[in-house]
Amino acid sequence: MKKASTPAEELRWLTDEEQSVWRSYVHATTLLEDHMDRQLQRDAGMPHVYYGLLVKLADAPRRRLRMTELAMHAKITRSRLSHAIARLEKNGWVRREDCPSDKRGQFAVLTEQGLEVLARSAPGHVTAVRNAVFDRLSSEQQKSLGEIMQIIAEGLQPNEAGADLPWLR
Repeated sequence: MKKASTPAEELRWLTDEEQSVWRSYVHATTLLEDHMDRQLQRDAGMPHVYYGLLVKLADAPRRRLRMTELAMHAKITRSRLSHAIARLEKNGWVRREDCPSDKRGQFAVLTEQGLEVLARSAPGHVTAVRNAVFDRLSSEQQKSLGEIMQIIAEGLQPNEAGADLPWLR
């Protein structure tokens, strides 16, 4: 691969070892997301992102979150969230409620049926996660993985005003 030069500064290309680590990470996370999606589609009839939305709502006070807050937690655009919530509403798992203090705002609320679907789906999902990740790692590796992912997440979480964030689009 031809290396492009940067006029302002010298680009730090990945070493062979770093390239190997990066490609392993991309490969593993792609396979893991596909594995989770297939398991949830097969067992619960929903993609992984929908399951994540139901979990966020189940964990929220009164099983409800503002749509903008839910988009922020899911790290998705508001239009993608709106589409997902429409599908979840069609299934009877979520309903929207207008926000009394903000005419433009809406809440997503997990219904009893949605809570039941989540309760039925959780054991299979936990088993898939355990088999795919935790059963393959020692307790030391699990701890290291958690610490590494925390460092990466903290470094990528934008804090500056005006950041290009998916949930603001």
